[in-house]
Amino acid sequence: VVDELNVPIPDHRVEQATATGRVLQDAVAGDFPWAGTTSAVSADVTEQLLANTWRPTLTITGAEGLPSIDSAGNVLRPSTQVKLSFRLPPSADPAAAADAVKRELERDPPHGARVHFDVESAMGGWNAPAVSPWLYEALLAGSRDYFGRDVMYMGTGGSIPLMGMLGEKFPGVQFLVTGLLGPHSNAHGPNEFLHIATGKAITACVARALYAHGQNAST
Repeated sequence: VVDELNVPIPDHRVEQATATGRVLQDAVAGDFPWAGTTSAVSADVTEQLLANTWRPTLTITGAEGLPSIDSAGNVLRPSTQVKLSFRLPPSADPAAAADAVKRELERDPPHGARVHFDVESAMGGWNAPAVSPWLYEALLAGSRDYFGRDVMYMGTGGSIPLMGMLGEKFPGVQFLVTGLLGPHSNAHGPNEFLHIATGKAITACVARALYAHGQNAST
């Protein structure tokens, strides 16, 4: 609906999502605890991955001014407030997107109503630079050797601005940012535990990448 919240999806990201979708298949949507008969907006796995990373979404995360059901009645309310959260594609301009949302929400409210929209924060995402051939080959070899499969690529939604900040400070630099999950892991919980075999395999893959980096730097 709002142009500033949408971006062209790079062809190589579509290709990566297609390849990853062929591997994950039903696990993409199956990861979510669907309520009742609800389902994903698309049955196409590639579209599910792209919708979760490269297309904007709107979530209403809070509301004020609405009485609780046990005290609600047919009365006029002086005001209603809602808190909106927009997830933006990683290459969208957050400031332009915020201005566009404010403009659209405040433009021509029905029946002379007054609408005011305040921007609490607007943070941009990060679209990693294309993987260099030396790093791609190292990740591919490591994934095949220690996981028995080709390396796959997919993005994720989030609000941690660190990588965007590093990307601006070091444009074009290759980043390998690791995090360990895996089968039946429970990260960030009070009883946090990780899958040991997966941890060993990822450590070996990182070692392979570090070795390749040293070889690349010396040539």
